[in-house]
Amino acid sequence: MKVSVIIPNYNHAKFLIQRIESVLSQTYQNFELIILDDCSGDNSWEVIERYRQHQKVSHIVYNKINSGSTFKQWKKGIELAQGEWIWIAESDDWCESTLLSTLIAGVEKDTTIAYCQSVVVYNTGRIEAGLNTKFLEAQVKGQDFVKDKMLHRNSIYNASMCIFKKSCFYNIGDDYTHYKFCGDWLFWIGISLQGKVYVSGKFLNFFRKHEKDVSGNAFKNGLFYSEWFRLIDNLEINKIIDSNTRNGLTIHKFKAFMADERIERSARNVIKQSFYKRLNFKMHVLYLRFIFSKYILEPLYLRI
Repeated sequence: MKVSVIIPNYNHAKFLIQRIESVLSQTYQNFELIILDDCSGDNSWEVIERYRQHQKVSHIVYNKINSGSTFKQWKKGIELAQGEWIWIAESDDWCESTLLSTLIAGVEKDTTIAYCQSVVVYNTGRIEAGLNTKFLEAQVKGQDFVKDKMLHRNSIYNASMCIFKKSCFYNIGDDYTHYKFCGDWLFWIGISLQGKVYVSGKFLNFFRKHEKDVSGNAFKNGLFYSEWFRLIDNLEINKIIDSNTRNGLTIHKFKAFMADERIERSARNVIKQSFYKRLNFKMHVLYLRFIFSKYILEPLYLRI
């Protein structure tokens, strides 16, 4: 059961050696390694070239022009892959040596995606390790997994924590490549719905959060919310959710948005109007409730 490991790199030279070595040291060795560089401006080329003659490296591809989206790099790597399973090992992450062996051991004939738990590591040294399963391991029907784990949030929040069946890739279209941030969310939903999801409760992946990671800016400039609207519209158009579910998810996301202090003021005003357009009167009622709670009820409680 061969795995194709894809490392899509962009300006992560200082993390690359740890990333690549954590892949090469896997206890499960039936894999090829594909390294892609999206026109990095640092010394990534120098690091990558150290591995050109390694027996596990099947492809090294340098873009002459930046693609503008990591998901376009995903597609390029998957199309080069020869394995039955794909692991997109993000260039600034690393993992335990047993990640592949654990996930491969858990897959069954109708499993389309398998993932482990991830430790979030901040550049300050702080770590977070949230468990999103009640079991050491479980097989979940794809429809149930999407309903319970992928609508309110993206439970596979880091590509490095999962592997997926390559044959399922050809059934999901390329809409995900038109996103800059939420494309993975759409991608995982499309893969999950084609079979079962294997979930391991083991913490085997390390997801690095630092000054150059994309998520910080995606929330600051409002990109996350603007792409979330496109994502939720896509799910309704493709009948993965109905209009009532979409409305419920929009209300839930609006509440999260109002409490989100990462967003710049100019972006906040634009996003707020997008919420209003989608729920009209209901959204105004929610907004008034929020204002009443935050600026009237909370001060009263603090005085008591």
